[in-house]
Amino acid sequence: MLNIYLSNEQGKLQETTTITNGCWINLIAPTEKEINEITTTLEIPVEFIKDPLDEEERSRIEKDGENILIIVNIPSVSMDENKIPIYDTIPLGIIIAKNCFVTVCLKDNPIFHNFSEGKIKNFFTFKRTRFAFQILYTMATLYLRYLKQISKKTDLIEKELHQSMKNKELFSLLNFEKSLVYFTTSLKSNNIVMQKMLKSNYLKMYEDDQELLEDVIIENQQAIEMAETHTSILSGMMDAFASVISNNVNIVMKFLTSITIILSLPTMVASFYGMNVSIPFQEYQYSFLIAITISFILSSITAYIFWKKRFF
Repeated sequence: MLNIYLSNEQGKLQETTTITNGCWINLIAPTEKEINEITTTLEIPVEFIKDPLDEEERSRIEKDGENILIIVNIPSVSMDENKIPIYDTIPLGIIIAKNCFVTVCLKDNPIFHNFSEGKIKNFFTFKRTRFAFQILYTMATLYLRYLKQISKKTDLIEKELHQSMKNKELFSLLNFEKSLVYFTTSLKSNNIVMQKMLKSNYLKMYEDDQELLEDVIIENQQAIEMAETHTSILSGMMDAFASVISNNVNIVMKFLTSITIILSLPTMVASFYGMNVSIPFQEYQYSFLIAITISFILSSITAYIFWKKRFF
């Protein structure tokens, strides 16, 4: 998918069909035809378009003539078959060409919507350096938003685990732990790229642009610390609740075993009195009541002993 946007003099974003100076070209899972069209028109290397489409591509910044490629990993969320959110990261390519600004990604994401729907203040497509930093800032805030969502969902699962004896909740926590690992790795690699942008002369920055980049680095660092904290908490929580689930099962098994022993005593007495041999009081008219009384006394004594030992 290929969309072209251009800011007018009033700063209002408009979608166009032609590539002009100062426009923003947004590529979402582009076809070979769209890739060839953009690379030919803007005279940029084809690798600048194809590299961000590789899900395993690492974050980096490189320059080819007047064209600059910035690849960062942005957060992504999808739903599995059980409508449970799965958090992951995907590469996003930002290309600052000679006269245009290009973004490349495998999937559509909220970052692009914030710009295309006019939710970002002081946004102009022709201010390419500032536009790149605004994307990075929006990306960092999106990481923080998803981390807060993971924290809230973890708290809900924690409440369910207090009485749970199933593995479903643990699997959910495992998915969240994997997501946090992906987030932490991507955030750290993004931070290296931002630090390189701040210290190098890849981009021409004004004072406001440098301040914005510093704000981005601060937000990204906050997201790193938040992800590491949640990872540590979640790891300890999984270990603790795995023990809780095992303990809950042991309690149930202990209760069932105690009940089985108590109920086996009347069965044992009845078995003795049902044998085809001579037994005491077999001719007595109240022998049945004697058997019942003995069973009741033995079961009561056993139940009292188990109760004192807190078996149930």
